Amino acid sequence: MVSKSELKKTLNELFGSQRLAVLATQSEGYPYGNLVAFAATDDLRSFLFATTRATRKYNYISADPRVSLVIDNRSNEVADFGEGMAVTVQGRAEEVGERERKPLQEFFLAKHPYLREFVSAPTCALMQVRVEKYILVHRFQNVMELAIE
Repeated sequence: MVSKSELKKTLNELFGSQRLAVLATQSEGYPYGNLVAFAATDDLRSFLFATTRATRKYNYISADPRVSLVIDNRSNEVADFGEGMAVTVQGRAEEVGERERKPLQEFFLAKHPYLREFVSAPTCALMQVRVEKYILVHRFQNVMELAIE
């Protein structure tokens, strides 16, 4: 059995090593997936990503803020079947307000400095996912959950 602190350490290491996640939103009863650049806070309570307001994902989140993110460490090699790890993050997404935007934007850009022009555009929304639960699957059989209080 893995301790809560070991699980948090594993999650932080995975999130630090990966740049992209699959964001799942929903509309009319169907899931919708997109790749997004993300940054996770060290306390594991929030994820940040950026999108323009004229996207399906932004409209779907506006209608239903429940989202999932999937982050994994696959290398597309046979070894992934023994060592692969994937995390599903469940939470609620919302656009970051003006008061919080500058520090959270800088936090996001520390991981993705090449996205500065995109994130700084007036049409771009910085989105924050407030995490409710993590589901970690390792070696395709070991499943662990961590609820965020």
